[in-house]
Amino acid sequence: MPSKRSFGVGHRFLRKRFRTRMTFRNYQDKEVVFSQGDAADAVFYIQSGTVKLTAVSTRRKKAIIAFLQRGSFFGEGSLGEQSLRIYTARSIGQSSITRLRKEITLRALKRDPQFAALFVAYLLSRIVRIEEDLVDQFFNFSERRLARVLLLFGQIIKESKPEYPLKVSQSTLAEMVGTTRARVSKFMNVFKKKGLVSYNGGLQINSALLTAFLQNRPLSVSTKA
Repeated sequence: MPSKRSFGVGHRFLRKRFRTRMTFRNYQDKEVVFSQGDAADAVFYIQSGTVKLTAVSTRRKKAIIAFLQRGSFFGEGSLGEQSLRIYTARSIGQSSITRLRKEITLRALKRDPQFAALFVAYLLSRIVRIEEDLVDQFFNFSERRLARVLLLFGQIIKESKPEYPLKVSQSTLAEMVGTTRARVSKFMNVFKKKGLVSYNGGLQINSALLTAFLQNRPLSVSTKA
């Protein structure tokens, strides 16, 4: 899941540091930014829109890694020892994305304290969110995990404004939640009766009610050691 924090890196901020060594492109709905197995030679930054990250195993099993929104970097594995992309990045709705060449990004991290601090802060926020997702996956009820996933889709609909109503299968939701399709179907029926979700040509989400629902269902782990 994405970080809710936006780092406010504008096109001008990046242009000042990277000049002609960066490129900017608009992507259409479902257009691929890069594919699993491509050369990992750049870092990307989402100026606007949403990007979905997915991976396919050697047994052709597909997994959704994350949904990243405006203010997110991705492809940062290229800055380490990752020579090939381990996932596919695809635009959800229209998006505007900046591409930063690997060697220039590494140089900026060494020579530009402001950019380095911003980049490290972003990576730390991603680590925190991954830890929260792991705790949620291991310790919290499927119903709560589903509510969090639906809240994410609510953010995506608001941010990306896809051309067509968002259609998400219950199989996809079950995959993201880590439960069965039957349980997702059961919870979705309950959520629909409570007004948390509705269907009108596509999935519609009441984010305010979902947030209240989550607040009434605290984490199943203690914050005290």
